[in-house]
Amino acid sequence: MWVLALCTALAALGAAPARAAPPCLGPQSSVWIYVNVDGVRNAKGQVTTTIYADNPDRFLIKNGSLYVVRTPTVAGTTRFCVFLPSTGVYAIAVYHDEDMSGTINRSGVLGIPTEGFGFSNNPPTIASLPTFRSVRIAIPRTNLATTIHLKYPE
Repeated sequence: MWVLALCTALAALGAAPARAAPPCLGPQSSVWIYVNVDGVRNAKGQVTTTIYADNPDRFLIKNGSLYVVRTPTVAGTTRFCVFLPSTGVYAIAVYHDEDMSGTINRSGVLGIPTEGFGFSNNPPTIASLPTFRSVRIAIPRTNLATTIHLKYPE
């Protein structure tokens, strides 16, 4: 009964009751985003997700990310939640680590990925990796969702 009274009082003041964080991956915070990775060709391995701060100089370089999270793969679409340090702008990179090696497998002199991969905003990656500007995603509040399409080499 007192909880209802508290919520009513907070609503009258224009404040929303605190939202409990869902079970998400990464360092716990009050901001999270739901990620849907679609186009997953099988349930082998895991989906590895890398979160980057809004800094083009740190994008896709060794030790340049804020953190990396991993979740078991679900064929078709793998869905999960990731904590973010705060609201703001980030870049998200994912790959399907089919052999659970902990790194994206590459082949040839050019180092073309042999496992499925994708980025926030789903930029084209036919001739090269995307620019940082093309993958920046604004997270102005918690509890949002984004979809990343995996691309597998043919």
